[in-house]
Amino acid sequence: MWLQKRIALKPRPRGFHLITEELLGLLPELRKFRIGIAHFFIQHTSASLVLNENADPSVRRDLETHLRSLAPDGSAHYTHTLEGEDDMPAHIKSCLMGSSVTVPVGDGRLLLGTWQGIYLGEHRDLAGSRSVVATLNGETF
Repeated sequence: MWLQKRIALKPRPRGFHLITEELLGLLPELRKFRIGIAHFFIQHTSASLVLNENADPSVRRDLETHLRSLAPDGSAHYTHTLEGEDDMPAHIKSCLMGSSVTVPVGDGRLLLGTWQGIYLGEHRDLAGSRSVVATLNGETF
């Protein structure tokens, strides 16, 4: 069975945000899958999706701090500047972090590791809602 659904995430400030529960709440169909794969793809070039630590929020703060030093806002060498000083750095961060995650599914749930969660990396100061396409493939109950 295949299922595809567009999910609108609530707007968030710049930084890394644990969104696993929000995705699951908006994807109740996942409970029907006995075995399979869940693929999540963000439809934006200034935000990212990644898997990482789901317990300690300092990991998310440290990721944001590190990426700000790698791709700082307003650097003089950027030529893509029409959409604000945080736009080109957001594109760089999106390329570094990635636009999708794939997670195995078993018995109606994501088979994440004990300490894993799905993050939204919001790389702009004034971004709005973000769209994620969730694609499920597998055998249902």
